[in-house]
Amino acid sequence: MTANTPEQEWRDRYTGALMNTFGPPKLTLTRGQGAHVWDEDGKEYVDLLGGIAVNALGHAHPALVEAVTAQLSTLGHISNFFASEPQVELAEKLLALLGTEGRVFFTNSGAEANEAAFKLTRRTGRTHVVAAEGGFHGRTMGALALTSKEAYRTPFEPLPGDVTFVPYGDVDALAAAVTDRTAAILLEPMQGEAGVVVPPDGYLAAARAIATEHGALLWLDEVQTGMGRVGRWFAHHSPLVEEVAQQPSRNLTPDIVTVAKGLAGGFPIGACIGVGQAGKLLEPGNHGTTFGGNPVACAAALAVISTIESEGLLEHVTVLGQKLRDGLAADPRVTEVRGEGLLIGLDLASEASAAVTAAALARGFIINNPTPGRIRLAPPLVLTQDDVNAFLAAWPAILDDALGEHS
Repeated sequence: MTANTPEQEWRDRYTGALMNTFGPPKLTLTRGQGAHVWDEDGKEYVDLLGGIAVNALGHAHPALVEAVTAQLSTLGHISNFFASEPQVELAEKLLALLGTEGRVFFTNSGAEANEAAFKLTRRTGRTHVVAAEGGFHGRTMGALALTSKEAYRTPFEPLPGDVTFVPYGDVDALAAAVTDRTAAILLEPMQGEAGVVVPPDGYLAAARAIATEHGALLWLDEVQTGMGRVGRWFAHHSPLVEEVAQQPSRNLTPDIVTVAKGLAGGFPIGACIGVGQAGKLLEPGNHGTTFGGNPVACAAALAVISTIESEGLLEHVTVLGQKLRDGLAADPRVTEVRGEGLLIGLDLASEASAAVTAAALARGFIINNPTPGRIRLAPPLVLTQDDVNAFLAAWPAILDDALGEHS
C-alpha cells in the first residue's frame, strides 16, 4: 500500500476541517518567492494567477515584508475612534492616484468595499441600480444582489435591492434601463470573472453621460482591474499616460470607485472611494467596520504603491502583458485573446478550460478557468521575462496534453 505524500495528507486534513465552500484544494502551498510558489511535496510552480489578481508584488517581497513588520512592531490595531498615520496617508494617496477630491472608506475586502458603496447609493434617496450581465461584485448579500450569475444568486434569494441587469457593453440597453429613479450605474471597466471581457470603446464615457443625464451615480468596480493591474493605476483612466499626467481631467470621472485585491499585495484591505460630493453621503452612524483602515493593512498598501512607482512596474506590466498576449494568440487553438497589462483572458476553440488548467498545473504553471471555454491570467506585477518565456514555451504542450493531440 502506497503511503500518502505530505501534499495528500494536508488535503485530507483540509477536507475534514474546513467547510466545503471551494471544493477540494488543488494544492497545499507552503512558500513563495516572487512569482513562484512551492507545494508540500516541494514542487515549484509559476504563479500566473497571483491569488486571483491579489499578489501584486508576488510573494515575500522585501518592501512589503519590511512595511508590515515595522508597522506591526509599532502600532498593530486601533479602533476607528482613533486615526493612524498610514490610514490618512493611504486615503490621500488613493485620491491623488485617482486624480480627484473625495473621501475614502476602508474595508477588509472587495465585497465589503462594494457593500459600503451599495449603502452609499441608498443615501441618494433612490434604490434602483443598473448593473451588467456577467459582472461579479462579491458574495456577501448586498454584493451578490449586484452580481448577475444565477448559480450564485438563486440559493440565497430574495436578495436586497432593486437591480436591473443589462448586457455588458450595450449602450442602448444601458440607456433604456436607467431612469430618474436610478441611484447608480455599476460597471467593471473590464469584467474579470467573466473571462476578462473588454467593453467597446466609448462605453464607459457613454455610461458617464447616461448617469449624469438622470442624476445617477456612476460606480466603477476596480477591485480586480485597479492598482496597476492593467498597466495604469485604474482601468478607467486613459491609456495615454503621458497626456493624463499633464491633464488629469482627460480621465473619465466616476462618482464611486471600489478597489481591493492588489491594493496591499495580499494583506486584506479594500476601499470605497467617493468622488466629490459622493464622498460626503455616508455620515456618522451610517456604516462601520472593526478592522477597516487597520494601520498594518494601510502600511502594506502604501508599500505596494511605493514599490510599483519606484520599480517602474506600470510600464513593465504593459510591455510584458503585450508579449504574453501575442504569444498566447499565436496558437490556432486559441480563438481570441483580450485584456490589458497583466489581466488577460483568452477563448479556446473548445470548452476545454478545465483540462487546460489541469495540464498547466501538471507542468508547473498556475492559471485559472473562469468559464468552460475561457482561461484567465492575473499574475504578480513582478512577473519576469524568464517566467513569460517559460510559460509560452510550454503553452503548445499544455494544449496538447489537455486536448489529447500528441503526435
